[in-house]
Amino acid sequence: MTLAAPARYAVVGNPVAHSRSPRIHTLFAAQTGKTLVYEKLAAPLDGFTATVADFFAAGGLGLNVTVPFKLEAHALAARHLSPRARAAGAVNTLWRQDGALHGCNTDGVGLVADLKRLDAPLDGARVLLVGAGGASRGALGPLLDAGCARLRIANRTEARALQLLADWQAQGGSDTRLDATGLAGAGIAQGWDLVINATASSLADAAPDLPAALYAAGAHAYDMMYGAAPTPFMRQARADGAAQAHDGLGMLVGQAAESFHIWHGLRPDPLPVLAALREDLARPAEVPA
Repeated sequence: MTLAAPARYAVVGNPVAHSRSPRIHTLFAAQTGKTLVYEKLAAPLDGFTATVADFFAAGGLGLNVTVPFKLEAHALAARHLSPRARAAGAVNTLWRQDGALHGCNTDGVGLVADLKRLDAPLDGARVLLVGAGGASRGALGPLLDAGCARLRIANRTEARALQLLADWQAQGGSDTRLDATGLAGAGIAQGWDLVINATASSLADAAPDLPAALYAAGAHAYDMMYGAAPTPFMRQARADGAAQAHDGLGMLVGQAAESFHIWHGLRPDPLPVLAALREDLARPAEVPA
């Protein structure tokens, strides 16, 4: 008797070696009793479409998509996008259904779920979103749906922030609570209740070039990046008056949990998985003998 091969899933990106998605989905599978294999796929910068096609042709069932391919993934699944993916203009979750490629964006849902876990201000809050890339695209709709009173996109290149705003409005997302500016115009007189860094600046051990006095009393700061120590943005935020600063490890787990639910129809508990990843980060790196 030949045993069936386990269901195959993967994360695709460039680079992708650092991804913790295999660890997360393996823990979710153990928690829910699923049997699966979850791999890392390094796609050439000019070879994303071919990599995706080869994966599904070989029997793969689902892909998570990371930088820099979320816009290409949106184009590939253009005929079968979820409302979240259509509004965001970016896709981080792919699967085949009835012979067609489908796409969703779970980044914003994962972000909001983690912000709620942290008791960060959302409903009625003034929120600054730093960055205008794929991560920001995925966050806009869920942040507005969470009830924020004002949401400003601030980006190093102001034209990109304005383009993101225009793209959002073109998708029917016109909202008087939303505006866009360059980094120099990021501040408001009363301060922000929540500032979210959606740039990859922390990967370069730097913080965005933000003006001072951004934070209202009791404000939170949230970096979508994460690490064993506070990120440069988190340190910048605390120095500028943020009452609390958080990294994005919980968002990573939260978006993965939503992808897992899409693929398997099961909703895993992210909290023990988040705790396991924190332990991983705290463990000293092995030194080769």
